[in-house]
Amino acid sequence: MAGLNALEGAALVIGGIYMLVMGLLGRPDSPQQAEMGGLTLVALGLIPLFAARGLLRRRSWSRGPALITQIIALPVAWTLLRSQGVLIPAGIVLAAVSLTALYQLARPTTIDALGIRRPGSAPETDTEA
Repeated sequence: MAGLNALEGAALVIGGIYMLVMGLLGRPDSPQQAEMGGLTLVALGLIPLFAARGLLRRRSWSRGPALITQIIALPVAWTLLRSQGVLIPAGIVLAAVSLTALYQLARPTTIDALGIRRPGSAPETDTEA
């Protein structure tokens, strides 16, 4: 689960760096737009990377950013699936990774491992006196 988030984060960061380099060294239609897009992708890539780190350390806060990342990835996957050429397999991979990560994040085992209390459950109390 942490690996899937790290994979998505790394892909975003690599894509952002590529856009930055092409914006600076290549001949894009709009260098400013390429550079801003690259910076945006790098910033967005850091979110799943931090979430992956938190998941590895079993921090309860990390589940929220990981869930949000996967939910945001689904419309992107849908857009890729509706395109043409090489983007269709990319959409299939992204959809598969996102759905797998969402399933893993929603499992009761994961919730327990992260120490997240379920709604309606009583907080644990120490009964030793």
